[in-house]
Amino acid sequence: MFIREGSVKLTVVSASGREAVVAILGPGDFLGEGCLAGQSICMATATAITPTTVLVIEKHEMIRVLHGQHEFSDRFITYLLGRNIRVEEDLIDQLFNSSEKRLARTLLLLACYGKQDQPHGLLPRVSQETLAEMIGTTRTRVNLFMNKFRKLGFIGYGRGLRGLRINKSLLSVVLQD
Repeated sequence: MFIREGSVKLTVVSASGREAVVAILGPGDFLGEGCLAGQSICMATATAITPTTVLVIEKHEMIRVLHGQHEFSDRFITYLLGRNIRVEEDLIDQLFNSSEKRLARTLLLLACYGKQDQPHGLLPRVSQETLAEMIGTTRTRVNLFMNKFRKLGFIGYGRGLRGLRINKSLLSVVLQD
């Protein structure tokens, strides 16, 4: 599937029932590409978190296009490699950084800081529960850090804002040692 517009949350559930958000995907992202490599069982559940439009591409059609259109094939491979890099970065983040740093990094990524396009700076409302599932901590800890970030001026929400405003200064939390 190719996401034309909107946002999709990918989640996994452990045998004990614990849920984790492994990615938030948006316009221009693909999902379900594991079937191209022979993956027969979906490892994650995709859920639209904003009004979303996706293009469903049948496996045989995707393979035909990948073989026949080299420009598209190159773009798709670049996308997959970028997503692989992001997964590696997420794993390193989970292994070595505090939950406060993981939250700061996640907020910056959701706001598209570090991408070639201009960062959004304003995110649609994302629940603290979802953020907790993304960084592997509790909603209570996320609430604590969000209040701290707001008091320090790194983020803004509430009082008439239609979402979450992320300031570039939040980078200082991620970069500090």
